[in-house]
Amino acid sequence: MSPSLAPLLAGFALSLALIVAIGAQNLFVLRQGLRGEHVGPIVLFCGICDAALILIGVAGVGAALAAIPQLTVIMTLGGALFLFAYGLIALRRTLRPGALVADPSVGGKSLRTALLATAGFTFLNPHVYLDTMLLMGTAGAAQPAATRPLFVAGAVAASFLWFAALGYGARLLQPLFARPAAWRALDAGVGVTMLTLSALLVRSAL
Repeated sequence: MSPSLAPLLAGFALSLALIVAIGAQNLFVLRQGLRGEHVGPIVLFCGICDAALILIGVAGVGAALAAIPQLTVIMTLGGALFLFAYGLIALRRTLRPGALVADPSVGGKSLRTALLATAGFTFLNPHVYLDTMLLMGTAGAAQPAATRPLFVAGAVAASFLWFAALGYGARLLQPLFARPAAWRALDAGVGVTMLTLSALLVRSAL
């Protein structure tokens, strides 16, 4: 392996390891991908947000914010409330699920609503800051100054690749989700996951 590629691959591997997990943001992107609603803008939004947070973390801002525990508690409780509300909405959908709507203009979210929800899952989730600003930021800051751009480039590439694969790859499952029962199972899983994450956030804050 070329020494010049090592920081790039290190950033890529660490970012992918942190982002590939069952979380609120990933579940939302997956659901939008299954419905075919505003997938491109959502993938782009998630990737840009990750890139910005990673850059901020490598610049040292993440470590500075970690020194303000009150801010962490407020963000954690705000995220818990958001996940609790979305979890209830998902569980309510299980009572009246519909077949997969391929046309985003039929019964779907507007682009503005979808991006606002994406922003909520991104910025109201304390784990996003832990992964991107603190963990990625610390690892990036530990790199020699000359190789930090490569580390950041690898991390950002992994983020965009993952969200694109999640959003656009979901279409492979569309035949399965043409049945209301599949949507009921997905929304039940989403609802339970969101409520569990909300409870865990409240517990960590208190």
